[in-house]
Amino acid sequence: MEKELRRQYRFFLKDTIRKAIDFSKTDQNMGVESPPIEKPHSTDAVKVDLIKPENLQNIKGIDLAATIAKRKSRRKYTDEPLTMEEISFLLWATQGIRGEPSHGHALRTVPSAGCRHAFETYLTVFNIQGLKQGIYRYLPTTHQLLFESAPHNLRQKTTRAAFGQKFAGNSAVTFIWTAIPYRMEWRYGLAAHKVIAIDVGHVCQNLYLVCEGIGAGTCAIAAYDQEGADALLGVDGEEEFVVYMASVGKTI
Repeated sequence: MEKELRRQYRFFLKDTIRKAIDFSKTDQNMGVESPPIEKPHSTDAVKVDLIKPENLQNIKGIDLAATIAKRKSRRKYTDEPLTMEEISFLLWATQGIRGEPSHGHALRTVPSAGCRHAFETYLTVFNIQGLKQGIYRYLPTTHQLLFESAPHNLRQKTTRAAFGQKFAGNSAVTFIWTAIPYRMEWRYGLAAHKVIAIDVGHVCQNLYLVCEGIGAGTCAIAAYDQEGADALLGVDGEEEFVVYMASVGKTI
């Protein structure tokens, strides 16, 4: 039984499925309108303007070779808050849009299969200057944060969502990425899911590098309580669900 399950799970890592798909029958090729590049929100929702990349004053040039050499997972953080400039930079570097979206596509700061970008970025904010604690969602099209909610005991709830890994709740902010699979399925059908998993790795690696560059640290979290994390964000767990997390803070 276990051997058969291993074979099935290994199949997910292969691209064999692509040979069996009639791509002329995907929703894209059947003329179905592309899904929005950003999850819709209420027009009267509370939004916070972020600092645009060209207006960052205190983010100095980053030595890419040095950041790659220093990159590692960092789980211990100081009480020093992140600034609005820093969180603006981290969000732009991981999901920011370059140029104007067109025809259901938007070029971003990370690669994505078919430029589909299946993710939404949520933050559990604990210690960022100018932001009250709470859950926010990044709006890449306008470079803003959308206030979602302010649950009681957010640190403890974030820690529980990460299967008790305390650094998830001891950070200045924890990034939580959800996938909206249909954005990728619309183009690739059943071949969508492997590339979603690949794409989220691109996003988190950018977070590692820019954190090193600003004197912060991050630790990716792939072991989490799926149902608990989905419930924390208020997503349905089917059309949108958590796929990755990463704590961020100034390091000791």
